[in-house]
Amino acid sequence: LPGHVEHVAGFAAFRSVVEGLYGPLSPQALGSAIFGLYAGSVYLTPILGGMVADRLLGRTATIVAGGSLMAIGHFLMAFDQSFLLALLCLVLGCGGFKGNIASQIGSLYGPGDLRRADAFQIFYLAINAGAILAPLVAGTLGEKVAWSYGFGVAGVGMVVGLGIYLYGRRHLPADPPVRSRKPEDKPRLRPGEGRTVALLVALLPVLALGMVSNQQIFNAFLVWVGDHVDLTVAGFTLPTTWMITFDSIVSVSALVGVAAFWRLWGKSRQEPDEVGKIAIGSFIAMAGMLLLALGATLQGGAGQKVSAWWVLAFIVFNELGFANIAPVGLALYARAAPPALASTVLGVYYLHLFAANNLTGWVGGLLEKMPANQFWLLHAGLGGFSGLVFLLAGRAFARVLAPKGEPTPEQEALAAVETA
Repeated sequence: LPGHVEHVAGFAAFRSVVEGLYGPLSPQALGSAIFGLYAGSVYLTPILGGMVADRLLGRTATIVAGGSLMAIGHFLMAFDQSFLLALLCLVLGCGGFKGNIASQIGSLYGPGDLRRADAFQIFYLAINAGAILAPLVAGTLGEKVAWSYGFGVAGVGMVVGLGIYLYGRRHLPADPPVRSRKPEDKPRLRPGEGRTVALLVALLPVLALGMVSNQQIFNAFLVWVGDHVDLTVAGFTLPTTWMITFDSIVSVSALVGVAAFWRLWGKSRQEPDEVGKIAIGSFIAMAGMLLLALGATLQGGAGQKVSAWWVLAFIVFNELGFANIAPVGLALYARAAPPALASTVLGVYYLHLFAANNLTGWVGGLLEKMPANQFWLLHAGLGGFSGLVFLLAGRAFARVLAPKGEPTPEQEALAAVETA
């Protein structure tokens, strides 16, 4: 942004590094590249944060340090000169915050307690509430008053959130003992836990594929909607960005609705485990992409705009799928991770979002090269493949992924036969 970028300390050298990776970039492309690097780094540093928590500081101290760094980063964003330092603080702060706070939530429940998935849906509910509120506060201040106020108010919000965490800390389980760097004190896996970790890591790329349709909402989806969808209502053309607001509202509603649905379902029928829910969610998200492809096929002729109803239907299906994938996936990894590596595994879990965001960016570049219906069919295929793999994994590896101390359905059947 001219008038600002000239004041950023170290930006010329930073730009040289970025263009060394991507080639010469226009101002908009450079901004997009910086955003991509930042967003990707946010999902890499939780691995480091998990290791720090497991081996050095413990979860609580690492979360407090991470939250403090994030607050400092937001305040530094209020000044052009410290922009790059601010991004560094935010990336490192997120690393200490993300995986460890999720690990603490997971530790509230026993191994076979299915309410863990509900807890993570509440967790994602709060995140989405922030996604609705943040643009209305920080975005409005930034655009209507000054960017420094928009960035600064985010720091205030982080300080308030950190205070709430410290106030409620007494309700969380105590941190497990911090392990030293001595060889004899290194985390030790129990028999069979190594295979569990390997399976969880192997499923991350598949989980990333299932998240592409959701991440594309913030990328090529907006470009396509702006150019090819009729957003006129009662003579007023809705801003394209309102799709994000609508998506966040639907996401919150879907998280609440899905949690309530599974609670009611579980009262009279057997509730699917986390792997089964992820498979169901992937197929639901696939249905949303199929609706976009159908709308583009039926109404995407030359000069013809696609009805917004197709887009709204896609958002509803996509968020219903997301509600069965993201929080449930977090619950699965929090529950299945061996205690010796709990925080580290939760940090590794976020790698699927790093991969999903990078894949989303690459696939989004195909929008100009493919007909729209084929473009959305490609996304539907990715979601369907992810759902199929999780469906098969749930059957093939039920014994590995089952809650420790809880028998698998096969084990229960075998016990019944032996008893008879």
